[in-house]
Amino acid sequence: MIWYFLLLINLLQVIFLWTAILLENRTPGNTITWLFILGLLPILGFILYIVFGRKTRGPLFYAKHIQDNSYKRWISEQQTTIKNGYINPNTNYELKLVKLHLNSGYAPLTVHNQVEILLNGGEKFQELFNSLESASHHIHLSYYIFKDDEIGADVLKILSRKVTEGVEVRVLLDGMGSLSISGGFIKGMREAGILAEWFFPIRFPYITSQLNLRYHRKIVVVDGSTGFMGGLNIGDEYLSRDSKLGFWRDTHLKLEGESVYTLQAIFLNDWYFVTHQEVKGERYFPETKIKQHLPIQILGSGPDSRWTSVLQSFFSTITMATHCIYIETPYFIPDVSLLMALKTAALSGLDVRLLVQGIPEHKLTFLAMNSYFEDLLQAGVRIFEYMKGTLHAKILIIDNQLTSVGSANMDMRSFLLDFEVSAFIYDSTIAGSLLKNFEIDLKVSREVILEEFQKRSVIERFKESSARVFSPLL
Repeated sequence: MIWYFLLLINLLQVIFLWTAILLENRTPGNTITWLFILGLLPILGFILYIVFGRKTRGPLFYAKHIQDNSYKRWISEQQTTIKNGYINPNTNYELKLVKLHLNSGYAPLTVHNQVEILLNGGEKFQELFNSLESASHHIHLSYYIFKDDEIGADVLKILSRKVTEGVEVRVLLDGMGSLSISGGFIKGMREAGILAEWFFPIRFPYITSQLNLRYHRKIVVVDGSTGFMGGLNIGDEYLSRDSKLGFWRDTHLKLEGESVYTLQAIFLNDWYFVTHQEVKGERYFPETKIKQHLPIQILGSGPDSRWTSVLQSFFSTITMATHCIYIETPYFIPDVSLLMALKTAALSGLDVRLLVQGIPEHKLTFLAMNSYFEDLLQAGVRIFEYMKGTLHAKILIIDNQLTSVGSANMDMRSFLLDFEVSAFIYDSTIAGSLLKNFEIDLKVSREVILEEFQKRSVIERFKESSARVFSPLL
């Protein structure tokens, strides 16, 4: 009798979850995937759904957005000037993107900026250390991964010393990405006077959907005037010191000027959400001395946003391209719209190139990515696999005029689940510099040829297709 009762409970649970999933109006593919998992593995599927499956945009984040009053006024002025045509990028499609970013991601167009492209860990950490040493009022630092290793200890040493000099230091770390840090490391931070907090800490045995929401941003703001963002975390492997990962290829940005205000606002929003401490004042948004004209928008995205800002932006830039589309990303798991946009662009005669990891960092993600290649190749997209080491740069170059550099991969996790930040730069000089680096990367990459790719075994195709089905969990 007890078995019939348990069977009934299990059946009602599956029916309830199936109904809940159907009412969420997901994409058909995503819906079918979850219904399949729940039907095949009812108990395990229930746990997976609670952790990975539930939609997360909504009330949990409604209290997250808080801005400094001066920043709010600046945003309002930006909206007015753009709508009235007082601020205009170079082309009509760039103006459309500016409005899209403003409306979907609350990202103002900043015009007085200076940008330095930092290639790989050596350049990034040298500039970062110099800026940290120069701090006189505050250092705000947030990372997905912060490791207790040699480079991590060097950063901690500087931060601790700056606290003794009267500098405010706030550190925000992702609970999953920085899970390897020992409690003693965080304790040492706090004992040194560093205000260190976790974003969604991992606390077992509690199982919630927050476990699948990760803070993937890499942001540093020094005195409100200098900012860093891009793909590099803090750890020895980002300096190519890990023999297993080999050479680490990445791209970071050093920003000065008005764009740093947006980075600052994103960090302070995140800090408020975690701590409920409102940090504001003119010292955090000082008047910039940069006069160089360089239009930039910093777009923050994540489950705290009503819109899928980065996905919408990537889709729009691709569909509005007229000459070439170059994408550099370690992981490529697109949605239907992005896949269609790339194939349509290639079929229309545009030069579309996709550069991805050739040496897999995560095997399942690599397999899922490969399942998209044949369609793209048949449409005329050229695909290259980076073979020198681990590719981790996230770059989009459109028509040699517009570029995007940030933390977001070209995959559904970055689009829907992770907190990301991307810089959109409307400048041909910056685009030209990134294009030169892209071409250098192509020289140490292997082009995927359609005829050769189609010779994969049935077993390999099956593994790729299976990984693709379960890609919502990756």
